Amino acid sequence: MIDQLDDFGANVGFGEQPGVIVVDYINGFTDVNSPLGADLESELKATKRLLTLCRTREIPIIFTTVSYDPHQWDGGYFLKKVPALGVLSNDSPYVEVDPSLKWDPNKEPLLTKKFASAFFGTELQSLLSSMQVDTLLVLGCTTSGCVRATVVDGLQYGYRVIVPRECVGDRDRTAHEANLYDIHQKYGDVVSLDYVLEKIGVKGG
Repeated sequence: MIDQLDDFGANVGFGEQPGVIVVDYINGFTDVNSPLGADLESELKATKRLLTLCRTREIPIIFTTVSYDPHQWDGGYFLKKVPALGVLSNDSPYVEVDPSLKWDPNKEPLLTKKFASAFFGTELQSLLSSMQVDTLLVLGCTTSGCVRATVVDGLQYGYRVIVPRECVGDRDRTAHEANLYDIHQKYGDVVSLDYVLEKIGVKGG
């Protein structure tokens, strides 16, 4: 449970239409043999539970991946800052969605991004608008990087943002906890997976 500071961390709650953004649960981040990878097995299992319910309730689900041209001209200084991102080339299996999540390319858009936020340089905002989404469930990795950037942009674009804590992960546990704390205080609701499952179950009942 995250402590609340005075006048910080109020809950915004759910709106009328949730949508899910699965941020970068791709092989490059979930394979421990990748230079970017971490052990995210428990987070993937939790995410699979949530996605299973969302699919039965026909809640919109959007995935993201990170992929670069072989010449890496499209990554700017991000690739210079994090050279390990270079393994995420367009033709690499590292840019594919982790197969445990059973991504359906016929129903679930996959957006390719170059930088941290799922909104930056993608059609995410247009997709969410067309789906009439007002509540964004953010899952994925890493908590301190692309998840946080997506949460902040989600708030700034006018969405209620919900982060199920069991469904996000990071290769650094300290950074993970620090950013969950910061997200909850200022940008979105960090809640339990059980709470989200209950809310979605009620809305879909």
